[in-house]
Amino acid sequence: MDQTLPTAAIARPHVARSPLPAAVAALGIVYGDIGTSPLYAFKQAADSGGTLSPDTITGIVSLILWSLIMIISAKYAILIMRADNRGEGGIVALLALLEARHAHPGTWRASLLVIGLVGAALLYGDGVITPAISVLSAVEGLKVDAPRLAPMVVPISVCILIGLFIVQRKGTGFIGNIFGPTMLVWFGIIGILGVAEIIRAPAILSALSPFSAIGFLFHASPIVSFAVLGAAFLAVTGGEAMYADMGHFGRMPIRLGWFSVVLPCLVLNYFGQGALLLADPGAIVNPFYLLAPAWAHYPMVAFATLATIIASQAIISGAYSLTQQAIQLGFLPRMRVLHTASQEMGQIYIPVVNWLLAVGTLGAVVTFGSSDALGGAYGIAVSMLMAITTVLAALVAIQWGYNPILVVVVNGLFLIVDLVFVAANATKLIEGGWFPLMLACGVAFLMLTWRSGWKLLEQQRSKLRQREDTFVEWVLETPPIRLSGAAAIFTAASTGIPLALTHHLRHNRVLHERVLLIASITTDEPRVDPDKRIKLIPVGAGITRVLFYFGFMEATDVMEGLKLACLDPELSGIDPHTITYYFRRVMVIPGGKTSGMSKWRKSLFAAMHLNANLPAASFGVPPAQVVEVGIEVEI
Repeated sequence: MDQTLPTAAIARPHVARSPLPAAVAALGIVYGDIGTSPLYAFKQAADSGGTLSPDTITGIVSLILWSLIMIISAKYAILIMRADNRGEGGIVALLALLEARHAHPGTWRASLLVIGLVGAALLYGDGVITPAISVLSAVEGLKVDAPRLAPMVVPISVCILIGLFIVQRKGTGFIGNIFGPTMLVWFGIIGILGVAEIIRAPAILSALSPFSAIGFLFHASPIVSFAVLGAAFLAVTGGEAMYADMGHFGRMPIRLGWFSVVLPCLVLNYFGQGALLLADPGAIVNPFYLLAPAWAHYPMVAFATLATIIASQAIISGAYSLTQQAIQLGFLPRMRVLHTASQEMGQIYIPVVNWLLAVGTLGAVVTFGSSDALGGAYGIAVSMLMAITTVLAALVAIQWGYNPILVVVVNGLFLIVDLVFVAANATKLIEGGWFPLMLACGVAFLMLTWRSGWKLLEQQRSKLRQREDTFVEWVLETPPIRLSGAAAIFTAASTGIPLALTHHLRHNRVLHERVLLIASITTDEPRVDPDKRIKLIPVGAGITRVLFYFGFMEATDVMEGLKLACLDPELSGIDPHTITYYFRRVMVIPGGKTSGMSKWRKSLFAAMHLNANLPAASFGVPPAQVVEVGIEVEI
């Protein structure tokens, strides 16, 4: 009989935080990226607007204001954040809600999966560009007072970024404690700088009217309008973090931080930069830094660099979390995941991801050389991700029973806005937009190859697995030598007998007195109820199947769970510290017998499988207790 065990000791519950402290903490993690956009967004838009007439300046400021209101406030804060998966947000949570990973090829859900994986891959492109453009734009402030330092901008930026990626291994617990308060001060300062300039040139307040933006777009040439739209979109990049990080802070604290601090201060700063250009068009050289008095330029460069490091850290940590979720859901091969803080489940470090991001980011800094040049590469990935999120959220709303007509009208309006920005950013494709798209396409292709290859591999293994009753009958009819103690065999399936056990028994004719068949199953929910974590299923002949259920946001702490499972009477007398753990080492042979993938993609999957982190290392099994059984499987 199936038996479910309570495992409160290994459940890492989502602890509710009071809104105010959580809102302050969210300022650093959620709003670091969008909070440093004033460093470059307005300047990029103004440079694209042609002649800096007062109408052009107020039109650009108005465009940025209403982009923040429409995309971030209305779409994300009010609408999209309602589409949560038990409190969790983000593209992976949407895919889980739509059950897209279980889709069969050729179905509409399979198409959704491809779209969703492309959206997830776009986040990696964003993760490469954001640290590069943010740090470059901060360090470029040195050129305001010391133009001779211009050649040093790239080397200084490279050194800062190298240091940032090196310290990832030590964890971000300490830095995380100062993220929120630091960014609170940052938002306060940029807001105050904006207010001071608005007082000097109050005519900029005409940009509060949306007609200033509309009038500018209609009177400018189509080329200029699209260029300004693409540049103005830089002001909202980073807004997608509101949804992606919703599970860490909660819907209310994120909304509180946005409407009470982030939005007002950003608007004040953008209006201040516009007011500065109304008074002095020559300030286009660097309107952000020229808002500050001359004596404060160097301190502002230092503070801006710190703020961009915080923004970059948030993006890097987000890439780790996204990768872990993708691994859990079977979209990427198993990688080495290190937990850098025992008390914080989100504090992880993935070496492969860290150094691939480092290579991409440093390559972007060296290749493009300035924030202006990187502006052409930035925005297209985020705008496409926002459009994909709008579509998936609409499908979730329909799935939940909302009026389809209302959903289509509301989400359709936001999708039109998204597509306008996608089209505007597409004009920057040759200038650099190809860079994040190339990265995203590569990651999405690897994800789809891994998922398809894993399905083929599992199909072949399922054909080779013995049925449980046949195996038990074999053991009872021709009893092998029974060794004292217990053995645990890790398997990818929740039914049938693992190939490793069958091969071991056939060739060695020995079997432990107690055998545990252990499988880790990832659900489409972010977290699994503690009482539903472990299920025991007696198989017979001293064999028990142990199923561990984990949510896609949880770490698969199988060893800790096994210790608790051994406390059950069904497994009495078994000591996890003396168990012999059997793991399979599958060698994938790319062949031509199975359909579904070309041979060269099968070879790619075989290479990915060969280099994947071994299950024993992922589950934390003591090496001295591990026995590996090699198996070849042709796909």
